[in-house]
Amino acid sequence: MHHVAFRVEDEAELRAWIGKISSAGLVNSGFVDRFYFKSLYFREPNGILFELATDGPGFDTDEPLDRLGERLALPPFLEPHRERIEADLKPI
Repeated sequence: MHHVAFRVEDEAELRAWIGKISSAGLVNSGFVDRFYFKSLYFREPNGILFELATDGPGFDTDEPLDRLGERLALPPFLEPHRERIEADLKPI
C-alpha cells in the first residue's frame, strides 16, 4: 500500500485542513494541484502517508464524460513523459 486517501468537500475545506495539519506540526506537501483534483499529503506519526483530496475538477476536465477511458489521458505535468509511460503499460 502506498497511501490512504480521504475525500474533502472542496478546495476551501482542503485549505482549512492544510492549516490544521501545519498547526499540528506535521510535515506536509502543502497544496498540490494534480489537475484532476487538488491534494494535501502528510504522514501520521507512525509513518503512514495520508492524502486529502477534492473531487474536482474531475476526470472529465480534458475529455468528454462519455469518452472516458478510450485513450490514455495524462495531466499536463505528465505529458512530457507520455512515451515512457506508454512504453511501461502492460496490456490487460
